[in-house]
Amino acid sequence: QERMPQTPPFSAMFDSSGYNRNLYQSKEDNCGGLSYHDNNLLSGSLEALIQHLVPSVDYYPDRTYIFTFLLSSRLFVHPYELMAKVCHLCIEQQRLSEPGLDKNRIRKITPKILQLLTEWTGTFPYDFQDERMMRNLKELSQRIASGDEMYRKNVQQLLQNLIRKLATVSQYEEVLAKINATSTDRLTVLKTKPQSIQRDIITVCNDPYMLAQQLTHIELERLSYIGPEEFVQAFVQKDPLDSDKSCYGDRKKTRHLEAYVEWFNRLSYLVATEICMPVKKKHRARVIEYFIDVARECFNIGNFNSLMAIISGMNMSSVSRLRKTWSKVKTAKFDILEHQMDPSSNFYNYRTALRGAAQRSLTAHSNREKIVIPFFSLLIKDIYFLNEGCASRLPNGHVNFEKFWELAKQVSEFMTWKQVECPFERDRKILQYLLTVPVFSDDALYLTSYESESPENHIEKDRWKMLRFVSEV
Repeated sequence: QERMPQTPPFSAMFDSSGYNRNLYQSKEDNCGGLSYHDNNLLSGSLEALIQHLVPSVDYYPDRTYIFTFLLSSRLFVHPYELMAKVCHLCIEQQRLSEPGLDKNRIRKITPKILQLLTEWTGTFPYDFQDERMMRNLKELSQRIASGDEMYRKNVQQLLQNLIRKLATVSQYEEVLAKINATSTDRLTVLKTKPQSIQRDIITVCNDPYMLAQQLTHIELERLSYIGPEEFVQAFVQKDPLDSDKSCYGDRKKTRHLEAYVEWFNRLSYLVATEICMPVKKKHRARVIEYFIDVARECFNIGNFNSLMAIISGMNMSSVSRLRKTWSKVKTAKFDILEHQMDPSSNFYNYRTALRGAAQRSLTAHSNREKIVIPFFSLLIKDIYFLNEGCASRLPNGHVNFEKFWELAKQVSEFMTWKQVECPFERDRKILQYLLTVPVFSDDALYLTSYESESPENHIEKDRWKMLRFVSEV
């Protein structure tokens, strides 16, 4: 039995120059339609690129190519249409439709087809939430299994793993739906149940280090569910060669990516709520100092997303206007953090810190040192500009593969980071609070802020009057 082709882990897939050189012309470029320079694949017709994905008796595509093509092809063709073409080509390669099959040929090609299916289902499992994908996969799997008894087990294993993954995702989506259903504006809650004001973040967890660890739990869990394809599907537009339809327009599947962005917003509002809520100035100052310590711990852990959410919560104008409160705060530590996350020069300081954390994670001996949680909105923005700044198709209609190497490099780095297991112990009570405690809306934040420290000008006074009127109605 031919051994399965070996594939490197994600972190080894792309070298610092953008992608592994000299790997791509690993079979003679005999299908035409592929264009190389110095052995690097630059562009190709869609058909030729699909052909390049399919293994033959003496060829297996490089893993970097598989990942890059499966990631970017959805800009041009539905995954289920691609799957149908791949299945057709695999059956042709295997000559599964011919009577009197050559057993030797089958034993050479079948492990390679199985490996390709394993890579696809392992890295892009959400593609298989589409019944058409599942149908094609099962059909090809059955052909493989019936061709030779010894592959039946592998096929079963592949399908079981995929079904298990999709079941876990469904459970996660149900939990998210429940959390969203319970989230209400804190002001409404305070009016009906004033006793809930007794519970605040410091009562629930008075150790900033512990809170930073629990935030990291939430971040890593939510990251782990984002499929790499969601970065591409977020920007899908009409394919210029496709006259009647946008490739993915019927149903953009980016819900895990959106849930993660919602978490960032929730954390910012939670921070602002906790700061504005205490009646006494010294208590508000204490909460600010507490969050500065939490943010610093997040920075040390490599959790830049929570760090940025905390800073943005503290910078909301309903919080930053509390001058008397801020005058009681030792802000030196906060100034250092703000400097780290300063947006000038395209977030130069943050990008330097991120590179440092990424470097640390490459040589890490423990999961603790492997943690890299990027500032997510900026990551999406970078990918967006990469996509916008460069045509997906060349004037001759070829797919611009150079662009997609770059895209895949960015996404594959994210794939490495999202696979880290959280090394900290979970605290259910704290997690529950962070995920479900009601937070103030913008209006409620301003109302509370004005009641803590009176409006300072006409605009603020008018706004306060209006908010009080609305809240009493």
